[in-house]
Amino acid sequence: MAASLGGMFSGQPPGPPQPPPGLPGQASLLHAAPGAPRTTNTTLVDELESSFEACFASLVSQDYVNGTDQEEIRTGVDQCVQKFLDIARQTECFFLQKRLQLSVQKPEQVIKEDVSELRNELQRKDALVQKHLTKLRHWQQVLEDVNMQHKKPADMPQASLAFLEQASASIPAPMKQT
Repeated sequence: MAASLGGMFSGQPPGPPQPPPGLPGQASLLHAAPGAPRTTNTTLVDELESSFEACFASLVSQDYVNGTDQEEIRTGVDQCVQKFLDIARQTECFFLQKRLQLSVQKPEQVIKEDVSELRNELQRKDALVQKHLTKLRHWQQVLEDVNMQHKKPADMPQASLAFLEQASASIPAPMKQT
């Protein structure tokens, strides 16, 4: 499979077009498909990159900024975006086909990946549960503290209440103004 991906990503020299290991007669979506205007060394990734650049260029182009015909601008941008989406679908299809080939040729690899994904999901969910438990403990402590503050006046021993009554009796009452 690595041989069929040669030259797909930038920085790798493109190798000669080789048929992918797969079904006999199956055309590679990485290289030129019948009826598609591609150069000999152009890959889907190259086309995807150039179509994205064309979309971006059409959005910031001075021709479109200075243009007066909004319909022409809209049509040009729509065409660029549609081309990008078409090539993105082709690229996705290529990778889905490679994934299918891998699942047929090495089903244990797919199972290993699924198990790994499930383990990662369990770890993420365990971390989330721990986060919620920490928040729950915090708020339980806050509620206990609030409850303790409300219970203190009622739970005070009678001796301390008597002391407070005596202390308040010795304070002279405010004089009423007449």
